[in-house]
Amino acid sequence: MTGFSASDGAFGAFSWRWELRAVNGRGLDLRLRVPDWVEGLEMGLRKRLSDALTRGSVTLNLRLSRVSNSGEAALHMDALTRVLDALAEIEDVAQSRGHALAPATAADVLAVRGVFEAHEGHADTEMVAALRSALLKDFEAVLAAFLESRRTEGAAMKAVLEGHLSDIAALTSAADAALQARSDANAAQFRQALERVIQGTAEVPEDRIAQELAVLAVKADVTEEIDRLRTHISAGQTLLTDGGAIGRRFDFLMQEFNREANTLCSKSGDAALTSIGLDLKTKIDQLREQVQNVE
Repeated sequence: MTGFSASDGAFGAFSWRWELRAVNGRGLDLRLRVPDWVEGLEMGLRKRLSDALTRGSVTLNLRLSRVSNSGEAALHMDALTRVLDALAEIEDVAQSRGHALAPATAADVLAVRGVFEAHEGHADTEMVAALRSALLKDFEAVLAAFLESRRTEGAAMKAVLEGHLSDIAALTSAADAALQARSDANAAQFRQALERVIQGTAEVPEDRIAQELAVLAVKADVTEEIDRLRTHISAGQTLLTDGGAIGRRFDFLMQEFNREANTLCSKSGDAALTSIGLDLKTKIDQLREQVQNVE
């Protein structure tokens, strides 16, 4: 099922925005885009998602930014002194050789590595650990909103699936009625066939002929297929009532639905029953497509 949630948060000098979304998928595919310098964050988020979800293509984005570096910058006097002494020595050597150098600006000196540095927060192990804890805690609300959006869609999806199952049940009942009507017609056809065979092959024992006709009747009988269709309908309704992660079980059930509908069509030998069988296959395909959206 699809789902979406988004949220903003902050901790200390950091702010962030979560975006969690999912589209339909046969399995569980997790794609996380989170800062890799927050050690252990991706592993924690991936585990939480794996515990909560079983199906879908899920994408999680975390945009993390630092609010301000105020108070984090430092001027290192020892490094500054070394740089200024080196500049003075360079100028003396240049002048002694008759070379004039452009004067160095304060910006040039500050640009020298080690003189002036703004300390990034992810260099502080304790701060990173605290930030990771804050992010994982804040993610729980994002995940809860995401799951609620999927539950809302699931309620609507349940009504759709129930409608398809009701249609399949109605077609199965129609197939049963058509089977009874076909049985009466088949009985008359078999009697006529038996008479023709007896007239043409007087030497063939009547019990052997009766056996062959019985075999034909069994091969054309779809009573078992109709009974199994009803069993599958009941199983589908039970799955919808039980709830939970039913997508994979429903997938298997759809294979059984298709098998019975295909067999019914191949054995029908009757235009009305074949037409109902084709309608059944169409409705089962529609149900199968919707089941792909179920977790």
